[in-house]
Amino acid sequence: MNTASQRSPRALEAASFFLADVQAGVGPFLGVYLQAHHWAPGQIGTAMTIGGLVALAATAPAGALVDGTTHKRGLVALASVGTVLATLLLLYSTASPAVVTSQVLTALTGAVFGPALAGLTLGLVGQSGFDRQFGRVQVANHAGNVVAAALSGYLGWRFGFPAIFLLAAAFGAFAIGATYTIRRTDIDDRRARGMGEGAKGEDAGTPGGFRLVWQNRALLILAATLCLFHLGNAAMLPLFGLAVVGRGQADPALFTSATIVIAQLVMIVASLVAMRWMRTRGHWWVVMLTLVALPIRGVIAALWMDTWGVIPVQVLDGIGAGLQSVAVPALVAHLMNGTGRVNVAQGAVLAVQGIGAALSPALGGWVAQWYGFAPAFLCLGALAAFAIVIWCLGRAAFPHTTPHSSRMPQEAHHALD
Repeated sequence: MNTASQRSPRALEAASFFLADVQAGVGPFLGVYLQAHHWAPGQIGTAMTIGGLVALAATAPAGALVDGTTHKRGLVALASVGTVLATLLLLYSTASPAVVTSQVLTALTGAVFGPALAGLTLGLVGQSGFDRQFGRVQVANHAGNVVAAALSGYLGWRFGFPAIFLLAAAFGAFAIGATYTIRRTDIDDRRARGMGEGAKGEDAGTPGGFRLVWQNRALLILAATLCLFHLGNAAMLPLFGLAVVGRGQADPALFTSATIVIAQLVMIVASLVAMRWMRTRGHWWVVMLTLVALPIRGVIAALWMDTWGVIPVQVLDGIGAGLQSVAVPALVAHLMNGTGRVNVAQGAVLAVQGIGAALSPALGGWVAQWYGFAPAFLCLGALAAFAIVIWCLGRAAFPHTTPHSSRMPQEAHHALD
C-alpha cells in the first residue's frame, strides 16, 4: 500500500469510531428509557426481540447487497441516516407502535454495518492485511463506544434522555463525513467480496447465492455456536441495568453509561490481544475463550446484583465481545477466501447468531418477570455451556494451518487453528 492510500484505512477507522454510537440506536439505554416510561421487563424484552428478529432476517441479504454494490460508502451513509431517524422517533413517542417501528427500522439499517465494515476493510487491504486492519477498525469502534457512552451518561444525567438521542444524531453526521473521506479509488470491489485473484467467468463476476455458505461445515458450526452464545449474552447487560436501576441504587443514565464504558475499555484491550492471538494460537482458541467467559458472567450477575457488581460483569463482557469482534469476522474471511461470497457469509453468520440475540431479551425478560433477575442470569449463563459443547465437538472442522495458508482458494474452507 503506498503512502497516499494510508488515508483511506485511517478514514475507515474514523468512520468505525463514530458508527459506534449509530449502529445500535440508543442501544443499552433503551431498556432504562422505556422503564422510566412505565414499561415492564417482559414488554421491553418483547419489543427488543421484534427488532432482533427483523435484524436476523435482514442481515444475510445485507451481506449480499454489500458484495454486489460498488457504492459501499453510500450504503453506510444511507444506513446511518435511517438509524438516526429511528432513534429520534423514540423522542416523539414511547407508545408501542412507535417503539416497535423504531426497533424495526434500526434493525433494517443496522444490518448493513457489520458486512460493510468488513467489506471495506477487505477492499482496502485485501486478505493478507485483513486481520490486522479489521482489528484496528474494531479498536476504533470500541473507543467510539467508550466516548459515546461517557458523553451519553453525562448528558443524560445533566439534561435528561433527549440529550442522548441528539448525541447519536451528531455521531451519525460525523460517521457519514468520515465515510466519504475514504477514497473511492482505493476500494477494490472484487477484493472487497473475497474474489480470488485467478477467478474467471460468471461465478467470478457475480457473488451468487447462499448455497456455498450453508455447505461449509465449519461455517455452520461457528454460526450455531454463536447463536447459543448470543441467546445467553444479548440480554445480560439490559437485564443487569434494569435490576440495579429498578432497586433505586443508581441513576439510570449514569449507571448504563458506566456499564458500557467498563466493557468497551476492556474490549479495546481484548481486540488488540485478539490480533496477536489469532496469529500465534489461531482463531478457534480465541473463540473458545469468549464462550468460557459467559457462564462465569451469569453467576456473578446473579450473586452480585448491585452497583459494584457491574465491574466484574462488564469486564467479562468486554473480554468475550472484544475477542469475538475481531476473531469471528476474520475467521469467516479466511473460511470464504477466494469464493467471492465473503460478505454474504459474514451476513449469514450474523443472521444465525442474530436468532439467539433476538430471542435473548424476551427469554431473559420474561424469566426475570416470572421468577426474578437472579434465575434469569443463571439461565442465560447456562446456555453458553451448550455452545461450548458444540464448539468442542466441531473442533475437527478447523484443522491446523499456518497464518498465510488461507490465502489460497482451495484452503479457504479451513479456519486458522
